[in-house]
Amino acid sequence: MLRTSKSARPGGNAPRSCLVRALAAGVVLALSAPGPPAVAAARPAPTAPTIAWSPCPTQPAAECGVLSLPVDWSHPEGERFELAVARRKATDPEARIGSLVFGPGGPGDSGVDRILSDDRFSAEMRRRFDVVSFDPRGIGRSNPVVCSAALLGLQPQVIRDQVEFDRTLADNARLREDCRARTGPLFDHVDSGSAARDLDALRAALGESRLTFHGSSYGTLLGALYAELFPDRVRAIVLESVVDHSLDTRAFLDTQAATAEDSFDEFVAACERTPTCPLHGRDVRAVWADLLDRADRGGLSDGSGVALSPSALSTLAQRRLKGPDWHGLATLIDTLDRSVSPTRPAPAGTAGPEAVAKNPFAVFCADWHLPVRTHREYDRHLRRLARIAPDVRYPQALAAIGVCLGTSAPVANPQHRLRVDTDTPLLVVNSRHDPVSGYGWATNVTRQLGRSGVLLTYDGWGHGTYTRSPCVGSAVDSYLIALQVPAPRTHCPPVPPTAF
Repeated sequence: MLRTSKSARPGGNAPRSCLVRALAAGVVLALSAPGPPAVAAARPAPTAPTIAWSPCPTQPAAECGVLSLPVDWSHPEGERFELAVARRKATDPEARIGSLVFGPGGPGDSGVDRILSDDRFSAEMRRRFDVVSFDPRGIGRSNPVVCSAALLGLQPQVIRDQVEFDRTLADNARLREDCRARTGPLFDHVDSGSAARDLDALRAALGESRLTFHGSSYGTLLGALYAELFPDRVRAIVLESVVDHSLDTRAFLDTQAATAEDSFDEFVAACERTPTCPLHGRDVRAVWADLLDRADRGGLSDGSGVALSPSALSTLAQRRLKGPDWHGLATLIDTLDRSVSPTRPAPAGTAGPEAVAKNPFAVFCADWHLPVRTHREYDRHLRRLARIAPDVRYPQALAAIGVCLGTSAPVANPQHRLRVDTDTPLLVVNSRHDPVSGYGWATNVTRQLGRSGVLLTYDGWGHGTYTRSPCVGSAVDSYLIALQVPAPRTHCPPVPPTAF
């Protein structure tokens, strides 16, 4: 059940003053409508975008379609691309409220696939809403960013010295040019700011005057940007496992390291108190430290004889903390500890120069400016991360630094503190022990939102909360269906994972 420490603020959903709403509308117009007002007024009113729906080829119970959109929203009459969309119509048309748009995470997740699997929302939500999602621009079926697989394979997990640093800069420059040539003009417009304008076009195509949206993980960045750009078009927005898009390089690395280490601490504590844990009764941290040392010496195999690096080993652990899959992580550590198989170096990329692969991470490099100028600076980050997270050592944020190394500034959608002013507060939902989107990110985003945000805390574990906790699921459903905003400082109790 929900726990609250204080009642909801009075008048929480009251409209802002007419002056504020007029100013906000003027800002939105300036951001979204190119050209001087006189010229814009002389043009005929634009027709609303449309989607021709038809049964999805692999799942006829769902409907699929495409939405033709500008590649560059500052030149809406220029080149276009097709945004892939899918929906499942409300199961009770008489009770239907409207369309609920789901914003997929990643970057790289497919919203169309999520609709095809139909496993995201409760039966009541599916009864009351057409559930809609999409593959964001540059991802999946929506003009994906494609690049040379060989060049993608050159990106190192950890940069070891200045020579490798310089080589990574050169390889990344070659990769960007290759991706641009293979992808076309959309490559330079895959940022989440452009995607937020896509989202508004999708809202219009669905016939909705206001947006009802649920974003998960990286999809929360899209939802927050939408609320900033189009505050008067927001009906309700959920930000689940939220991304804090206000952080510089050091803060981004440090916060991800701290939250990953916190989740590893929770795993160790669970193993110590649970007799059925495969590592129960042993010094879990000592076993893990020995595995990292073996990996550093090249003496640890992934099971097929290929050597595991320390960063690859850390990544395997972090993936299992997202569930959390504590049993899977304990079993992995136990199995690797017992392994004595000889190892060989991980093979270099074997794909030919003409082989291509999708590169959804191009979106991240268009959303974040995280400069590191020398290997000395990079190494200082590494040493500090090892102090913050002695077990994890290599948070996922570190790989992002390497992938985007050398990206020109300014990026299309740089970090900034949110400036949101909506009638209905955005609902921020986060686990206390999220290994990816840390609880500190949620509290910081909520502070940025001010009166336009309320935080619902799940006092448990894992990345994602809606399907994990009946308490969270009920609160989110009430918010999206009836606009019932939880009181500030509301908590949902933890649901113990099926641990060991």
